[in-house]
Amino acid sequence: MLLFYILDLQNPVLLSEEESKHCIKVLRLQKGDSLHLTDGKGHLAKAEIIEANPKKCVLQILDIEQFPQKKDFKIHLAVAPTKNADRMEWLVEKCIEIGIDEISFFQAQHSERQHFNLERLQKKAIAALKQSLHLHLPKMNALLSFKNLIANSTEDQKFIAYVDSQNPSKLFESAKKNQSYLVLIGPEGDFSTQELDLALNNNFQKVSLGNSRLRTETAGIVACLTLNLLNE
Repeated sequence: MLLFYILDLQNPVLLSEEESKHCIKVLRLQKGDSLHLTDGKGHLAKAEIIEANPKKCVLQILDIEQFPQKKDFKIHLAVAPTKNADRMEWLVEKCIEIGIDEISFFQAQHSERQHFNLERLQKKAIAALKQSLHLHLPKMNALLSFKNLIANSTEDQKFIAYVDSQNPSKLFESAKKNQSYLVLIGPEGDFSTQELDLALNNNFQKVSLGNSRLRTETAGIVACLTLNLLNE
């Protein structure tokens, strides 16, 4: 299935110049050919090309179906961005392919990156959505302070990935099925003692993601995969 992303599923549909080029020049689609569209909100539309212009491809929607989420759990991953932006893009791509509902980024005391390009990450998210044929685009949140993230968390189960000698609990063992989850993944310098205490005082549970010491982006993917496998 050829899946394209468009914000507004209203006739006529005009693809962006980038998407038009991909559709006509790369995929070599022609007038009369059909493809599918999604708005990232669970809609799947069948459309036909009515103007095969590589700079301004025009489509006619033939049919639209709504596909609600068919799961009883929600995964919210909150990550302190790494200094290398490529690693965060990789994290976003892989988590969307695996299955995730919300991704937040926060500023920790040991964070190396003070700013990041949310617009670029959203483009990576859309590309991953199309690649994996998902119809629901995860919510992407701009950079938050750690305190604001903690204060506004409302999930059923809240975890902070923090490994020490007094942390025997693993995420897979601590998480219950069919819940909403928030998992905090710290920076390369890890959470500070103050941040850990703040999380624990706000009903977060300290958990391990395994016996290995993981990079930030690897830890995020492990947490996402663990919760998906738990709920299969």
